[in-house]
Amino acid sequence: MAWNEPGGSDKDSWGSRGGNQGPPDLDEAFRKLKQRLSEIFGGGSGSAASGLSKQLIALLVVGALVIYGLMGIYQIDQQERGVVLRFGKVLEDQVMPGLHWNPPVIDKVLIVNVTRLRSQTYDAEMLTEDENIVQVKMSVQYNIGDAKKYLLRVFDPDTSLDQATRSALRHVVGSSEMHDVLTEGREEIAILVKERIQNYMDNYGTGIYVPQVNIDDTAPPEAVKAAFDDVIKAREDEVRVRNEADAYANQIVPESRGEAQRLLEEAEAYKSRVISVAKGESFRFSKILAEYHLAPVVTRQRIYLDTLEWVMENSSKVMIDVEGGTNLLYLPLDKLMQAAGTASATRFGDTSSQSFTNTSAPRQTSSRRERRQ
Repeated sequence: MAWNEPGGSDKDSWGSRGGNQGPPDLDEAFRKLKQRLSEIFGGGSGSAASGLSKQLIALLVVGALVIYGLMGIYQIDQQERGVVLRFGKVLEDQVMPGLHWNPPVIDKVLIVNVTRLRSQTYDAEMLTEDENIVQVKMSVQYNIGDAKKYLLRVFDPDTSLDQATRSALRHVVGSSEMHDVLTEGREEIAILVKERIQNYMDNYGTGIYVPQVNIDDTAPPEAVKAAFDDVIKAREDEVRVRNEADAYANQIVPESRGEAQRLLEEAEAYKSRVISVAKGESFRFSKILAEYHLAPVVTRQRIYLDTLEWVMENSSKVMIDVEGGTNLLYLPLDKLMQAAGTASATRFGDTSSQSFTNTSAPRQTSSRRERRQ
């Protein structure tokens, strides 16, 4: 029967009897618990129980040490770096990739990925140097260059990067004109913003490295967007016309230079030809002069005949020698054929018909007969 059942004995849960309801004796309770544990583990005599208790304690200690050692094993991937805090003080050397062990509780290892490329985007309206409002969309790509500074130097490096980026962007855009921000100056603005952000990060000691800044889009306010689109289109037309003019100039200038070079070469050729002809004529005259001194009459006659032949070789005149007393009749058949063709082409009533009186008359031309001596 249980001790607290009705009608049971007055024995309490601690084995005491009687009506004393005071607090139990703790020493007696521990003694009884130890006795029961000794009985459970095969305890008979006191010395045997004491030896078994020591073995159990040693086993528990060894198990705790094994668990403690296993808890200190960790692995760092190739993309990660680790920072060790020993009793709260940072160690100088970073933990490189691989399998490592640090005592738990004593050392605390902070692991961070240093190769993953992170990104932050920004979209804001800001004032330019010429007091115009533009909307700029930008993205910043960054990674961790120094794990120790990133984890311990600054409380929230990402927030610091966000604030530094906004400050750098407003400073660069505020120092630029709206035309540069909207058109060809975007790449230069991105470079300047990147340099300024990196200077901020180095000065703050955040351990962040910014490899790339991209200006994704720039646009004027919606209220004046149509007017700015017209301005941009006009500037594009200006660039197009200028390019066409440059292309035309690139086509015409080489042709003009080639033409000028051709004229120069022709002039040089003409110069060389005239000089050569003059030298040849001078040489020929010297030879004729020598022959003239030897036979003046014959040379003079020969010169006269050659000159006359040269003059008359392309002429339609016919020369007949009548000095010997022989009269020859010259009938110009070519002229007659030409006159006949002209007459057949005229119609009745045409008063402009040609007369053959002069052309059909005999033509006599006297010349001096060549005499050889």
